[in-house]
Amino acid sequence: MTPAAPTTSPLPLAGFRVGVTAARKVEEQIGLLERRGATCVWAPALSTNPNHVDADSLRAATLEVLSAPVDLFLATTGIGMKTWFAAAEDDGTIDALLAHLGEAEILARGPKSVGALRRRGLRELWAPESEEFDDVLEHLRGRDLTGKRIVVQEHGQSLSMVAHALRRRGADVLTVTVYRVERAEDPGPMFHLVDEIAERSVHAVTFTSAPAVAALMEAAGSTGRREDVVTAFQADVVASCVGPVTAAAFEMWGVPSIFPERSRLAAMVKQLETELPSRTDGLQLDVGGRSLLLHGEVLLVDGVEVKLSPAPLAVLHALVVNPGHVVSRRDLLAALPSGTAGTEHAVEMAVARLRAAVGTRMIQTVVKRGYRLAVTS
Repeated sequence: MTPAAPTTSPLPLAGFRVGVTAARKVEEQIGLLERRGATCVWAPALSTNPNHVDADSLRAATLEVLSAPVDLFLATTGIGMKTWFAAAEDDGTIDALLAHLGEAEILARGPKSVGALRRRGLRELWAPESEEFDDVLEHLRGRDLTGKRIVVQEHGQSLSMVAHALRRRGADVLTVTVYRVERAEDPGPMFHLVDEIAERSVHAVTFTSAPAVAALMEAAGSTGRREDVVTAFQADVVASCVGPVTAAAFEMWGVPSIFPERSRLAAMVKQLETELPSRTDGLQLDVGGRSLLLHGEVLLVDGVEVKLSPAPLAVLHALVVNPGHVVSRRDLLAALPSGTAGTEHAVEMAVARLRAAVGTRMIQTVVKRGYRLAVTS
């Protein structure tokens, strides 16, 4: 194999494959990732028009809110508040609704809901810095809610458990369902992404909403691969979230995730730009008298990029986990991509192709045990 032209400073995400689950602003996100060298796998979790509003049900909920004084109002999302206010304008109840909510104590989950409230002349009494709804509930802990009428604006997923918890404390709770989040019309790409995650074919997956996390885990469950997906996220694949609310959706699955300090798309991509290379930057080794640098799927040997097909690349990744240690043929077989013939001959062929690409002295055969990198101590 003829090496490619010398590469001195690859883009920060060159060689990394990133799954993208967004349906909105997807061109912007993929553009940010690709300009940094990433290869993107797009699998929309939600519909491109995900927020379904039932106008009749929403009007009925608005009239119920107006039927009695509100002691406490919990605003959870900016888009939810804007959509509710717009619907109230259409049906002629906006003035009454704003005046009614203005008499209540208002708690807002985060800056977007705060912004939507203030644009309508409403002021929140308190909002958590974390932007997490759990902290709103914690703020209410210890207060006597007996007989208090509380209105909770739901986001795309039901907050019925929150309502039940508040009712147990004596409150009269009304939830206002502004919209429901719809799944993607075609689940095929999501099923494909589930397989990619389970097989560690992607290095990271991005999420911009909690419903997107729920949709992925639902797809993984329906294909029987949820356990594989959870294990992959726990071990190798980075779950990258736009903010703490999205990240919280992973907690019930025991999946670690990362999110930037500011809940913004560009900040999420910037964090990945640092996070992914940091997981492989240590893989610069002296092997067989040559310098080897593995950066995602980009391999540099003595500063020259060498292209590898999936099977030999998988073998190399397995060998560099513990440089110099013997990796058995059985373990190397398990590391090969799906679709590869499941025999030790497939391992031997992958090793042969790897040696042809990087040189025979870099990969040593240990008789009856397996293979190892010939690292220089």
